[in-house]
Amino acid sequence: MRNNSANEPGLSFVGPTDDMRSVIAEQRLAFVATVCPDGTPNLSPKGTIAAFADQHLVFADIRSPATIRNLERNPYVEINVVDPFCRKGYRFKGKAQIVRDGQLYRDIEGFYAREWVDVGKGRRDLGCFVLVKLQEALPLISPVYDGGADQEQIRREWIMYFASLNNRARQSSAPQG
Repeated sequence: MRNNSANEPGLSFVGPTDDMRSVIAEQRLAFVATVCPDGTPNLSPKGTIAAFADQHLVFADIRSPATIRNLERNPYVEINVVDPFCRKGYRFKGKAQIVRDGQLYRDIEGFYAREWVDVGKGRRDLGCFVLVKLQEALPLISPVYDGGADQEQIRREWIMYFASLNNRARQSSAPQG
């Protein structure tokens, strides 16, 4: 399943689908890949990813100096958003624009103030926003589905797995005595 790519003649990208928007809204963690000056990859987790306007994703630069430096040099980016319980999501490729001021900055800041609890409401550590014009969107689906696995069963198994990790963490941090 491929959305129309801006690189294909006669086709224009049709922006995030309803399912893509739902996954983006539900998952508070995305991974953004950029390219370092030496050509090596940089993968950075982002907790502020959001669908913005028709053909854009946006995230806030709160503590991302390497990501911003890389995007200033090479604006192409890939963003992966995956539901860790059902093991499905999307990969988005596009071209980033760093937004530090002006009306677009205020529009994005207002968007976050309305849509998010902790971004856009006078944060002092907010550096800028990164607006990504999408060029391609592809599904990410775990190979566990190749054998005909059921999504609800996979979801239950991963929920139990993370619950067991959480229980172990609570037990190891409990006072001994």
